[in-house]
Amino acid sequence: MNKEQLVLRLERELRAVQAERSGASHDPALLAARTALKQFQSQRLSETHADLLAAPDTCDAALFFFEELYGSHDLSQRDTDLERIVPTMQRLLPVNALHTITEAIALDALSEQLDSAMARQLGTQVDEASYVAAYRAAGTRVQRERQLELVQALGMSLCDLVRVPLLNTTLKMMRAPARLAGLGDLQQFLERGFNAFKRMKKPQDFVGTIVRREGKALDNCYAGRGMPFDVA
Repeated sequence: MNKEQLVLRLERELRAVQAERSGASHDPALLAARTALKQFQSQRLSETHADLLAAPDTCDAALFFFEELYGSHDLSQRDTDLERIVPTMQRLLPVNALHTITEAIALDALSEQLDSAMARQLGTQVDEASYVAAYRAAGTRVQRERQLELVQALGMSLCDLVRVPLLNTTLKMMRAPARLAGLGDLQQFLERGFNAFKRMKKPQDFVGTIVRREGKALDNCYAGRGMPFDVA
């Protein structure tokens, strides 16, 4: 895709994310259920990938994935920031960087949709058994496989991004304008992902490990196996 095509996709995915979050914000019961679900997912991921979180080489990248992409904290400000700065990013960032951001929001949009569907079934009481039942009932296997494909695409895009010449300099140049424009959350998101992957010795192996484990967990959930997240 060229920049113009990426921007169109990015704006479409942003609208989808914002629609999901806006709907939840006006439904207190759904919002509470989504928060409980995200907290469960965050804890589950930290247990499944405890070794990645503990290793100095992969700790920062694992935290970036689990907090920025799967975390329970409110990301609506980041999305608002992103929408405002799309024209600036189109002008300043190379197509590789714009592609990475677009993959992140595409993953976010699908994850938000699936989370809302699960939350409507779960309520605020979430344990492993109820989570797996809702996981199977609220989304199709095709959707879950697509979600995992987006995780892989985003991870590999970040692997490619750290090899782009002068991108680190470009991101640093954007700090002051971003801060003045009230876009600090977005700038932090961009730099955090870039720096976390740049510090790893073998970022492709990190992505491969997450995708392999989450693929096994997906298979276990749909097959009804016991201890579905014991995949490390």
